[in-house]
Amino acid sequence: MKVLLAEDDKQISSAVKQILEMSGFEVIPVFDGESAFELVSKTNFDAVILDVMMPKMNGFDVLKSIRENENEVPILMLTALSQIDDKVHGLDLGADDYLPKPFEAKELVARVKALTRRQKQETKVLNFENLSLNPNTFEISASKTLQLTNKEFKILMLLLNSQNMLMSTESLMEKVWGYESESELNVVWVFISGLRKKLEKIGANCTIKAVRGVGYKLEKL
Repeated sequence: MKVLLAEDDKQISSAVKQILEMSGFEVIPVFDGESAFELVSKTNFDAVILDVMMPKMNGFDVLKSIRENENEVPILMLTALSQIDDKVHGLDLGADDYLPKPFEAKELVARVKALTRRQKQETKVLNFENLSLNPNTFEISASKTLQLTNKEFKILMLLLNSQNMLMSTESLMEKVWGYESESELNVVWVFISGLRKKLEKIGANCTIKAVRGVGYKLEKL
C-alpha cells in the first residue's frame, strides 16, 4: 500500500513514516502542500495524509484541489487543529478522516488501514426509486449524475443494501470508518448532510431520513 505523507515538520514526518513502514506501508514524504498536490496529480496512492499548516499550499487547499480534480483517493487530515469547525471544514471539502496531534501510533495505523480497506466493489448497479448507484464509478444518477467521495459511497451503499431498515449512527461509524469513537460520531451526520444535498442536486425522488436516537434510512419523497 502506497501512502503519500505531506508534513512540513521533518521530525514528525520521519516518525510517522517509520510507524507506517513498520506496518507494511510504502510511505512517500513531501514537505509542502504544492509538492503534495503535484505528486497526487501524477501518481496513484492508496491513501494521503495531509497536515494543515504547510508552506506554499495549506492542507485544506491541497484537499480542495485534489477533490476538484475528481481524485477520490482516501485522505486523512493529520493536524494540531482540533476545533470542531476545522474538522467539519475538512470533511466538507472531502476528507475521509481527521486525526488531531498528538496521536497514538496504534490509532494512526488503525485509521490508515481503515482508509485503505476498500470494500469489494460490486458490478451490480443499486437502485431505489429513480436513484441509481454505480459501485464501479462511485456515481449516483437520477435526472443528473454526480460522483461520490469514498465515504459517501460506502454510506449510501449500506443504506441501499438495507432498504426499509434503519441503520444506527454507531453501525454506520463502525462499518464505514472501521473503528468506534464516540467523540467522532458527528462525522456521520456531516456526511449524511452532504449526501442529502447531492441527492437533491441530481433530482432524486428520495432522501435520507433521520429518526432521532434510532438511525437513518432511505425514504421516498
